[in-house]
Amino acid sequence: MTKRLSLITPSGRLTLGNLLGALRPMGATAGSSAFYGLSDLHALTLPHEPSVLRTRTEEMALLLMASGLEPATLFIQSHVPAHRSLSYLLECVAHTGELGRMIQFKEKSRRVGASVRASLFTYPVLMAADILLYGAAEVPVGDDQRQHVELARDIAIRFNTTYGKVFTVPQAVHPAAGARIMDLAEPTRKMSKSAGDTHPGSIFLLDDADVVRRKVARAVTDSAGDVSRDPERPGVTNLIDILEACGGSAAGLSGYGALKSAVTDAVVSELEPIQKRYRELAADRAYVTEVYAAGAARCREVTAPVLAAAEAAIGLA
Repeated sequence: MTKRLSLITPSGRLTLGNLLGALRPMGATAGSSAFYGLSDLHALTLPHEPSVLRTRTEEMALLLMASGLEPATLFIQSHVPAHRSLSYLLECVAHTGELGRMIQFKEKSRRVGASVRASLFTYPVLMAADILLYGAAEVPVGDDQRQHVELARDIAIRFNTTYGKVFTVPQAVHPAAGARIMDLAEPTRKMSKSAGDTHPGSIFLLDDADVVRRKVARAVTDSAGDVSRDPERPGVTNLIDILEACGGSAAGLSGYGALKSAVTDAVVSELEPIQKRYRELAADRAYVTEVYAAGAARCREVTAPVLAAAEAAIGLA
């Protein structure tokens, strides 16, 4: 049975792009072989407020359930200590040169400035530990994470060759079902959960109907006027993509006003049941706690023998 792993970092608030591009495909591949979690340890690589991280993690935990992901597949990374333990063992196999070539490290370092945390440099190794602990043969990722999965492959092969076969060598997969939703204000880049709570280009899963309407109304279009896809018109193309991903159709729409109205209605209809379920879960925190406690226990059971085998192979047991 092919195991699948996917983690989301609580570095912001979940967006419509996360729902259509990630959560929906994750929900379609649930079952006993799926492990879907919140990578809260990865959120520590950049400056953050502890209280904000807790709030975002709690919100995302509820939203993963409200979005329809199977409860048995869910867990929180920091609740499974093997992630941290294996990460150090893999640091003893990884090379500084390959970590320094990570594109995301270079980009984030430029944004952070002079004081870059060591964890930002080594977090691709933690990501490799996340993957290798579960024996995931397939890791669904976007293009921006392909390099990290390649590093996990390299580390797994190097460990297996040096110390004996312990790890399944993973490969990145790119599910065709996931819609690529772009920023409403800057339609040449993806809608981001980390853009900031007030960013007008991101529709967050908990935005109410009025907020959605204002954001869509201000979405970038162009002066052409006709409703049709065109690579040279990313704003209009993005609105059409959103409309169709939410079950609507642009057929017969004759202007941008009609298009934006249809997009608003489709998005609100998509979000309403999620928001309703979110409120129900928020009122039953005991159930949510039980779900994630059970998920962590399941993950500890799965990861314990892998960690023990790695420790034995490298000479610690």
